[in-house]
Amino acid sequence: MADAAPEFTSEAEASAEAEKAKRLATRKTWLLRLLIAVVAVGLIYTVWYLFWGRNHVSTDNAYVNAEMAQVTPLISAQAVEVLVSDTQAVKKGQVLARLDPTNARIAIAQAEADLAEARRRFRQTSATSGQLSAQIQARGADITQARAQVASAQAEYEKARIDLQRREALAPDGAVSGDELTSARKSFAAARAALELARAGVGQAEATRTAAAGELAANDALVRGSTEETDPAVMAAKARLENARLDLARSVIRAPIDGVVAKRQVQVGQRVTQGTPIMSIIPLSQVYVDANFKERQLRRVTVGMPVTATADIYGGDVVYHGKVIGFAGGTGASMALIPAQNATGNWIKVVQRLPVRIALDPKELAAHPLRVGLSMEVEIDLSAR
Repeated sequence: MADAAPEFTSEAEASAEAEKAKRLATRKTWLLRLLIAVVAVGLIYTVWYLFWGRNHVSTDNAYVNAEMAQVTPLISAQAVEVLVSDTQAVKKGQVLARLDPTNARIAIAQAEADLAEARRRFRQTSATSGQLSAQIQARGADITQARAQVASAQAEYEKARIDLQRREALAPDGAVSGDELTSARKSFAAARAALELARAGVGQAEATRTAAAGELAANDALVRGSTEETDPAVMAAKARLENARLDLARSVIRAPIDGVVAKRQVQVGQRVTQGTPIMSIIPLSQVYVDANFKERQLRRVTVGMPVTATADIYGGDVVYHGKVIGFAGGTGASMALIPAQNATGNWIKVVQRLPVRIALDPKELAAHPLRVGLSMEVEIDLSAR
């Protein structure tokens, strides 16, 4: 009985040693498996990085965007009809709204009247030139007549002068009475006055012809080198008429592009102001993606590199293909309404993101349309330069 206890103790120790060895073996096995797993993961990552990871950059900070067309009226008037609503698809040239055309029609009538008046003034000016030419010819005849009167008055003056000289020579001998001498002197004075009057008539006729010639020259300057259609006043009136017609055409507002109506802000009866947006049109067939990549991701990215993208709305089953078409001129932080100010002592470096513009395949967009603002996941293939 005394030898039974040591034998039992040795068996327990042996069992404990065996259990310990088993645990050590198990631990080694798991450590070996963990090491193999780590090496396998490292190897897989290395292979992935060498053949894929280093040649691709991706981001989920990407959103759908588009060049939206702002529909703005080009005249101020009251909206009498609105033919579209938000979410409605429209085609280029489709009528969106109609404005009250009354003022435009009145302006057309006024412009047409101004054009008719301008044409009439041109024809009247042209006719005046002929009238002034005839007046110049008439003034020439008046000058000839006045000169003839001067010649007649000159003859009468010479006759009266000679008669007066004869009577004054006979007066000392008493052969001529005083009354006769007085009458001769009066006749001479009258002949002299008639001569001066005739000479003044010649000057007046010449001045009248000069004035008529000046009026003709001034009138010719208005029509010389012009026809009724090329007259400046007529052309200005035609321009006003075209402008009035253009305003009438602008009372019908049409879609500038194909797309979907968004942000409609006009109602029937509302007076719209020239240049104020009344709705937007989003061209869904021309949307693009703005992907915000970290600055270090863009070291090897260049314009033209191929891109694959997925949209959260469709999931990973729908893959879009596109290419890089440009980089933003500044980071998102620098373009913010209130840019970050880092000129302080508590400065912490923040990784910046630069928007990258990505164009998508139009056929894929037509098959799976996207909307502005949707989230996207984008991956750029750096191996294809």
